[in-house]
Amino acid sequence: MTSFESECLWHDEEQPGLAQDPLPSQADLAVVGAGFLGLTTALHAARRGMKVVVFDAGPLGGGASGVNGGQVIPGLKHDPSALIAMLGQERGEALAAFAAGTADAVFDLIRNERLSVPHNRTGWILAAHTEAAYRTVQSRAEALRKTGAAVDILDRNAVQALTGARGYHGGLIDRRAGAIQPFAYLSELVRLAASAGVVLRSRCRVTAVESDADGWSVTTSVGDLKAGKVLVATNADADALIPGLARTVLPLHSFQIATAPLRPEVAHALLPGGQAVSDTRRIVTYYRKSADCRLVLGGRGTLGVPRHAADWHHLERAALRLFPHLEALPITHRWFGRVAITLDYLPHIHEPAPGLVAVLGCQGRGIGLMTALGGRLASYLDAGDADALPLPITPIRPIPFHRFRHLGVTAALAWYRMLDGLQR
Repeated sequence: MTSFESECLWHDEEQPGLAQDPLPSQADLAVVGAGFLGLTTALHAARRGMKVVVFDAGPLGGGASGVNGGQVIPGLKHDPSALIAMLGQERGEALAAFAAGTADAVFDLIRNERLSVPHNRTGWILAAHTEAAYRTVQSRAEALRKTGAAVDILDRNAVQALTGARGYHGGLIDRRAGAIQPFAYLSELVRLAASAGVVLRSRCRVTAVESDADGWSVTTSVGDLKAGKVLVATNADADALIPGLARTVLPLHSFQIATAPLRPEVAHALLPGGQAVSDTRRIVTYYRKSADCRLVLGGRGTLGVPRHAADWHHLERAALRLFPHLEALPITHRWFGRVAITLDYLPHIHEPAPGLVAVLGCQGRGIGLMTALGGRLASYLDAGDADALPLPITPIRPIPFHRFRHLGVTAALAWYRMLDGLQR
């Protein structure tokens, strides 16, 4: 069997190319990673007067930011009460307030900067696949409503009407959320950053960062740079630039498929309000309609790099479980990206040496979270104000026995997939 090359739906649309700016000899800030976090931090830092250079080892949009599902969901995996229990009253409340506004950061930026990004803000549905899960979702909705969030509980009939899918027991709708075309958003962030004076270099790998008397010496595949400060924003692709960093997260693969465009009568019944959806299964299935009326559906995949179209069959089965009438509709696109998961399901901010900062751990909510965090990080990197950060700076703590993670995660995924199959 021949090898299979995945194809991301978002990359079908022609985007402006990334100019290869000449590499300067020095900068105030060097950013490693041209994803949502790297670009938003660079943009805000440049607008604060800093001289910024952004590097990416691959092409524009080749990392997770350019291939994700496009769901913009506020909040974190933890409810506000859980954050307070984990971090204390002051820190927990501050993080909960920050997380509640992450979707605002994205849609406000699109509106205020007049970005050419297909988007909608019709909400996100968390759909319960069992009665027990529905009770948990109801409790979560009530907790969020107490904070003033625009969240409502949905019964079985309401979820079916809003999704067109079968088998759910109820759910919630978070009206603060929405969806965007992620690669278009990334391209517009590049344009904004460039207009603010940021130097952008794609296909330029940073191979080392070393401290010196003037700050940091940044070695790249095309030349060297002196930088006052360095931000490592590679997330799940954390490499050897900072010892131990890659071992603080579990990198998982998120697979996605897209169907051919739906017929008008089918499109009208499937997600008629345009909401994005995730479910409560242990191995989450998430989906939405694209701007050209395709069903785009994703979920966890193998830990290895997929080689054949069959590696996406579990998603095709999930699509037919939810929408059996789509059986004859062809799958036109299959792709995947990496997700960084921390053990506490929180993003982590590290500063292993003064002026060297690393951020990672999106937990699948990277669009809003990283966009909102970019402005805060720029403030910290420019003025050194730690109070600007919504999270404390913590030491790098590698996950014990990290080298065996593939065995453990593979076993866990197989077990969870079996349990999910038993709970219809």
